[in-house]
Amino acid sequence: MSVTLVPSLPTRPVSAPAPAPSRPLDVLGVPGEINLDYAASAPCARAAADAVAELLPWYASVHRGAGALSRRCTLAYERARQTVGDFFGARADDHVIFTRNTTDALNLLARAVPAGTTVVTFAGEHHANLLPWPRGSVRLPVPTDPAEAVRALAAALTELRRDSNAALPVLVAVTGASNVTGERWPVAELARVAHRHGARIVLDAAQLAPHVPVDVLALDVDYLAVSGHKLYAPFGAGVLVGRADWLDAAAPYLAGGGATSHVGPATHDVTWVTGPARHEGGTPNLLGAVALAAVCEALAGADRAALAATEQELLGRLRAGIAALPHVVELRTFGPDAPRVGIVSFVVAGWDSAEVAARLAVDHRIGVRDGLFCAHPLARRLLTEAAGRTGRRDLPPTALRASIGLGSTSAQVDRLLAALATLG
Repeated sequence: MSVTLVPSLPTRPVSAPAPAPSRPLDVLGVPGEINLDYAASAPCARAAADAVAELLPWYASVHRGAGALSRRCTLAYERARQTVGDFFGARADDHVIFTRNTTDALNLLARAVPAGTTVVTFAGEHHANLLPWPRGSVRLPVPTDPAEAVRALAAALTELRRDSNAALPVLVAVTGASNVTGERWPVAELARVAHRHGARIVLDAAQLAPHVPVDVLALDVDYLAVSGHKLYAPFGAGVLVGRADWLDAAAPYLAGGGATSHVGPATHDVTWVTGPARHEGGTPNLLGAVALAAVCEALAGADRAALAATEQELLGRLRAGIAALPHVVELRTFGPDAPRVGIVSFVVAGWDSAEVAARLAVDHRIGVRDGLFCAHPLARRLLTEAAGRTGRRDLPPTALRASIGLGSTSAQVDRLLAALATLG
């Protein structure tokens, strides 16, 4: 995994910060308010808040500063890069580039793909994984189950390789878990298909990473995009992890200070650095990187299997409760038993979803999401499917979404179900 090298400076050495103590995994919140909107932005983990508070007295510029504060912050920033890369299983020669969020990371990659690259996606993606890709991209229909996704990708890549220049690059862009339904996608199987056809694959792990371990090497994906604010670190940082060659060959995503090794007097007399700094122009988000690294450390030291089991129990309770309400219909892409993370989207028959969300907030102090969840093609398709499946003609044109994670409780789930029951 590549990191930015810090030049030695002729000043008194500054010791690296002591290794962070074991950080708690509880999350911050407001007493009395029930937050069931984790899929939009997860609450702040105490680990992230503590890490930021500890560094704030030292806050200064990152890289190239001779002062003690700047040197300490540089060490903290590059240590965060290493921690995040290790957490996601980055390969030794991968770049770990700090971005603003998953959308920013995927836009960066979209601008780094070689000319002539064909990008293959599915119509079930979040807008962040639909909109950045160049013209001529291939969008496959939403599959009915994970196996169909694998078959559809294999067929599409076979056809693509037969009909186009075999030397031109192909990139497959897929989600790890749907932000609408929470259903998990067969990432490792899709990666095998992509590589068998000489394509690369990028994983949008924004919704998957907060719930289960995500490892670049184990899944054999070429690129990974993640948001800190989905991963309990809401300080404006995300990350793009992946193979260096395309990233080092591309013009910088942000042209500016830190991305250059030489700027001459002529307008275009510029030499760009290689490595993560090439795409991190300007003053980097030190606090966001440190917060994200602190959560990664806390999760790495936790029993992820136990956390996942607790979440699945709550998810089962929520889905069973919704199924028991005759006027509430769950949305789904795959079958009802498909693996999923703690996200459930649904509609209340006869009720506008925005009005339901407002009533839940005002009358019950419950926060959920309403709308089409920045996945308009998928959400509209699932609303149509739900109407056909149930035979109801009184379903609204938008949906509601409840999502859970660290800190969620059975009492909160029961409060939501009781509130929805009053709307029948």
